[in-house]
Amino acid sequence: MKEKASRSIVKTISWRTIGTLDTVIISYFITGDLKMAASIGSIELFTKMILYYFHERAWNKIDYGKIKPPSNDYQI
Repeated sequence: MKEKASRSIVKTISWRTIGTLDTVIISYFITGDLKMAASIGSIELFTKMILYYFHERAWNKIDYGKIKPPSNDYQI
Protein backbone atom coordinates (compact mmCIF):
# COMPACT_ATOMS: atom_id res chain seq x y z
CA MET A 1 0.00 0.00 0.00
CA LYS A 2 1.41 3.38 -0.99
CA GLU A 3 1.02 6.57 0.98
CA LYS A 4 -0.03 9.93 -0.40
CA ALA A 5 2.48 12.77 -0.32
CA SER A 6 0.14 14.72 1.98
CA ARG A 7 0.46 11.96 4.62
CA SER A 8 4.24 12.26 4.45
CA ILE A 9 3.98 16.04 4.87
CA VAL A 10 1.78 15.75 7.99
CA LYS A 11 4.08 13.09 9.45
CA THR A 12 7.07 15.31 8.69
CA ILE A 13 5.58 18.31 10.49
CA SER A 14 4.46 16.33 13.55
CA TRP A 15 7.81 14.57 13.90
CA ARG A 16 9.79 17.79 13.44
CA THR A 17 7.73 19.51 16.13
CA ILE A 18 8.74 16.83 18.61
CA GLY A 19 12.32 16.73 17.33
CA THR A 20 12.76 20.50 17.47
CA LEU A 21 11.45 20.71 21.03
CA ASP A 22 13.96 18.02 21.96
CA THR A 23 16.78 19.91 20.24
CA VAL A 24 15.88 23.20 21.93
CA ILE A 25 15.75 21.56 25.37
CA ILE A 26 19.08 19.75 24.89
CA SER A 27 20.69 22.89 23.45
CA TYR A 28 19.48 24.91 26.43
CA PHE A 29 20.95 22.41 28.88
CA ILE A 30 24.28 22.49 27.03
CA THR A 31 24.55 26.24 26.38
CA GLY A 32 22.46 27.66 29.24
CA ASP A 33 21.27 30.29 26.77
CA LEU A 34 17.64 30.18 25.64
CA LYS A 35 18.28 32.48 22.67
CA MET A 36 21.08 30.23 21.40
CA ALA A 37 18.96 27.11 21.98
CA ALA A 38 16.07 28.63 20.02
CA SER A 39 18.46 29.58 17.20
CA ILE A 40 19.80 26.05 16.97
CA GLY A 41 16.26 24.64 17.06
CA SER A 42 14.97 26.96 14.36
CA ILE A 43 17.80 26.13 11.97
CA GLU A 44 17.43 22.37 12.39
CA LEU A 45 13.65 22.63 12.12
CA PHE A 46 13.83 23.47 8.42
CA THR A 47 16.84 21.41 7.40
CA LYS A 48 15.62 18.23 9.06
CA MET A 49 12.05 18.70 7.83
CA ILE A 50 13.28 18.75 4.26
CA LEU A 51 15.58 15.77 4.80
CA TYR A 52 12.84 13.76 6.53
CA TYR A 53 10.31 14.41 3.77
CA PHE A 54 12.62 13.07 1.06
CA HIS A 55 13.66 10.17 3.29
CA GLU A 56 9.99 9.28 3.83
CA ARG A 57 9.18 9.48 0.11
CA ALA A 58 12.17 7.31 -0.78
CA TRP A 59 11.11 4.66 1.73
CA ASN A 60 7.58 4.75 0.30
CA LYS A 61 9.05 3.48 -2.98
CA ILE A 62 10.91 0.59 -1.33
CA ASP A 63 8.99 -2.65 -0.85
CA TYR A 64 11.15 -3.86 2.04
CA GLY A 65 8.98 -4.79 5.04
CA LYS A 66 5.67 -4.21 3.27
CA ILE A 67 3.07 -6.94 3.20
CA LYS A 68 1.40 -7.17 -0.16
CA PRO A 69 -2.33 -7.91 -0.17
CA PRO A 70 -3.26 -11.13 -1.92
CA SER A 71 -4.07 -10.68 -5.59
CA ASN A 72 -7.35 -12.55 -5.16
CA ASP A 73 -8.97 -11.24 -2.01
CA TYR A 74 -12.34 -12.83 -2.78
CA GLN A 75 -12.78 -15.95 -0.66
CA ILE A 76 -15.66 -18.33 -0.26
